[in-house]
Amino acid sequence: MSASWKKGIAEFIGTFVLVLFGCGSAATAGGNLGNLGIALAFGLSIVAMAYFIGPISGCHINPAVSFAMWIRRKISSSDFILYVAAQVAGGLAGAAILYAIIDSTGAAVINLGANGYGDGYGIGISLLMALIVEVILTFVFVSTILGVTSDGGNSRVAGLVIGLTLAFVHILGIALTGTSVNPARSLAPAILLGDTPLSQVWVFIVAPLAGAGLAAITHKLLHNK
Repeated sequence: MSASWKKGIAEFIGTFVLVLFGCGSAATAGGNLGNLGIALAFGLSIVAMAYFIGPISGCHINPAVSFAMWIRRKISSSDFILYVAAQVAGGLAGAAILYAIIDSTGAAVINLGANGYGDGYGIGISLLMALIVEVILTFVFVSTILGVTSDGGNSRVAGLVIGLTLAFVHILGIALTGTSVNPARSLAPAILLGDTPLSQVWVFIVAPLAGAGLAAITHKLLHNK
């Protein structure tokens, strides 16, 4: 199997696991787990996948991370396209399995861990504030990834640091937007649910990409390399 195919399959699997376990925890057990429990579900998904697929693809499992790595010339344009396609497909597969699990109970599928804002979602922040929040959360998350992966000596702890940082940004973000910081994670539930999640999903594509781009530029300026 070619290296490109291995990378694509790895990113598919990683994003599948992130969406199924992260969004699944929010959709099926959020009331019992609370925000901290959901945050840990997302973070631990990253930790698990980092040590499984990290050596193969770098375990981006997030178009925003791949975008930042592309800006920093850590991956080629062809790999960037491959990664994003695999991530979106993996997210859709994870959300589809989650949908099937909930649907099998006979309950209406109204919650797949989709992101959102406004009346009836979290504390009801505005569109503008949702954009600002997602840019900031993604900036912090991606900046940490760029920092911890810039030194090869951190390879053994990088997965743990990145997973804990994802949990960290979720602790604040869940009550605001549900915390995206990942267009593939947001797009999958929105497509399956339609309606308001689908009409709002552009925010959770644009803002994470903007935050990731800002993180990549800032990292370059601060580190001079």
